[in-house]
Amino acid sequence: MIRLFVGLGNPGSEYEHTRHNAGFWWIDELARKLGASLQVERNYYGLCARVNNAPGAAGPIWLLQPMTFMNLSGKSVAPLARFFKIAPEEILAIHDELDLEPGQMKFKQGGGNGGHNGLKDMQAQLGSANFWRLRLGIGHPGHKDEVAGYVLRKPPLTERQLLEDCIAKSMQSVELMLAGQLDKALAKIHAKPPRPKPEKPVALSESP
Repeated sequence: MIRLFVGLGNPGSEYEHTRHNAGFWWIDELARKLGASLQVERNYYGLCARVNNAPGAAGPIWLLQPMTFMNLSGKSVAPLARFFKIAPEEILAIHDELDLEPGQMKFKQGGGNGGHNGLKDMQAQLGSANFWRLRLGIGHPGHKDEVAGYVLRKPPLTERQLLEDCIAKSMQSVELMLAGQLDKALAKIHAKPPRPKPEKPVALSESP
């Protein structure tokens, strides 16, 4: 089961609406859904909420937004995980993903960091890459030299809406994650919308 949800992003109003903060947007929505309030936790270098009665969970869960800047995300995650004895496989990191188009997302456990500095530091600080990831597609600017500026810019409204749609859809799987049914959560997140059924032709009545 997932006991710690970590949204990756950068602190400060200048970064609030940038692509790199998609993980923060996700945590904000989960906090709203659970009626939780994120508070400053200096021991964990972030904004944190403990939720004791989340639907599907067998015990308390934690929501975390590291306030360390992206490349030091593990500095926030690792102390909280150690203190509450949360194993890497009980952690979900939600982050922006260059290799997926806006409107796409992927849920997986383990793997590489794909050059994502937040994931890289989490792996280093936790000593494991076995945590879960929810990758929210932001698209790629087309050239690697443009990536740094691209992730720190606001997406156009159409792309932001596609991200919000992914966030809303993935929220439907949170209860499965909390219940430890991660295979079902994965299938639900990756499910394609059903194809619309073709309309039946309308029979034209003959005039008398």
